[in-house]
Amino acid sequence: MEVQTCKKRVMEYMEVHRMAEPGDGILAAVSGGADSVCLLRILSELSGEYGFRLSAFHLNHGLRGAEAERDEQYVKELCGKLEIPLVTARADVARYARENGLSEEEAGRRLRYRYLEQTAEKLSCDRIATAHHRADNVETVLMNLFRGSGLKGLGGIRPVRGRVIRPLLCLERDEIEAYLLDCGVSWCEDSTNRELEYARNRVRNVLVPWVKENINDRAGEHILNTAKFASQADDYFEGLADRLLDEDGSSGRDTDRKREASIRTELFDSQPDIVKAYLVRAMIRRAAGQEKDISARHIEAVCALTGPGRGTAADLPYGIRAVRGYDRITVTAKPGTKPGPTADSKEEKKTEIPDFSVETRKFPWKKEMEIPQKRYTKWFDYDKIMDTLSLRHRESGDYFLIEGGKTKLLKRYFIDEKIPAGQRDQIWLLTEGNHVLWAIGYRISEYYKISETTNTVLEVRICKGEEHV
Repeated sequence: MEVQTCKKRVMEYMEVHRMAEPGDGILAAVSGGADSVCLLRILSELSGEYGFRLSAFHLNHGLRGAEAERDEQYVKELCGKLEIPLVTARADVARYARENGLSEEEAGRRLRYRYLEQTAEKLSCDRIATAHHRADNVETVLMNLFRGSGLKGLGGIRPVRGRVIRPLLCLERDEIEAYLLDCGVSWCEDSTNRELEYARNRVRNVLVPWVKENINDRAGEHILNTAKFASQADDYFEGLADRLLDEDGSSGRDTDRKREASIRTELFDSQPDIVKAYLVRAMIRRAAGQEKDISARHIEAVCALTGPGRGTAADLPYGIRAVRGYDRITVTAKPGTKPGPTADSKEEKKTEIPDFSVETRKFPWKKEMEIPQKRYTKWFDYDKIMDTLSLRHRESGDYFLIEGGKTKLLKRYFIDEKIPAGQRDQIWLLTEGNHVLWAIGYRISEYYKISETTNTVLEVRICKGEEHV
């Protein structure tokens, strides 16, 4: 593909999906591979024409030794030649994967996006650009299909998701390489892309080539056409569910500091099953502020509710419950639970709990700071917090990370500390999923402690009248 043709296609794709406006700051994720090098070069050329500010970010995953060092050095040299500001970071992906029970592939993805978001905030960038292309999209659709997915997963990679943009989704991998060769630009090859240890590599290097050779050489194109229809259908049903809830007039209310969403049972029951599923998702999203961990099993549990006298309630993630009454289905916080501090809070917040309150604030970490040694004021490494925090009592599976990177069940900790059985259910916990950041009044997890790599501190204070000490 000619250089100008490739650039023109990307430019038109960005315009169609409104990926950038004059004056925007764009942070490009650059690994040093062909895809990200192509992304950086094209955005560099377009930045002058469109008037956006371009910066770059590179994360050294610490997994490939000298090869990773080579990639980082290459990206530094490339950005220097293009006169593009570059931020680099290093992460121990293998350790993060072990400590969180993740594959190295998933651990790397999580850390990469976390660092990208943090860097975008520091550099005041409006957009984060990643180098996903058409083949990546094909693989994503297939992986979601094999794992089990609804329309959203079958819709594949979206051109725009929040502040993340994917300008190269209009290009094939061979077109990207042809562009770079025409430009006389080299790139780094990641040797792990050829290994079959990762499921995605098996799809990329074995399954897709076999399908193209033995079934249909245009299989990738057909998969993406189907993904486009699935994406459009998902958008339609999501919009329909929101309209039905809005027209019903009583969803999304704030009640006693809790978020609540509901719908008339008559309206809900009159909908096709697929619309019911989207209505349940929309109510959960409005009540909890997220829906990441909501599965088909949760949706089916709510749809199966029959009301007073039989199946009345279904417990859901995030400490919420769906209740079917005579006239309405309501999704709200379970009785006895209160909203806790969240990992994405950007300012000081105060949450009232019976007999005490919780105050949280975020601030940059400086090495000269003295960590408070108070029983009811604790500092945590905010950068390690991935999901919403909960303030609750103990649940099965709760654990700490202790010295040496080992896991210790909360139940065993209570036994070892000789905490009376009758008191254990009364102890408040600050948790991320089942990982306990802090058993309030007792210990905190080693994983979230302030360290040399900390950038941002989350302070949590427990108050009763005046601050506990």
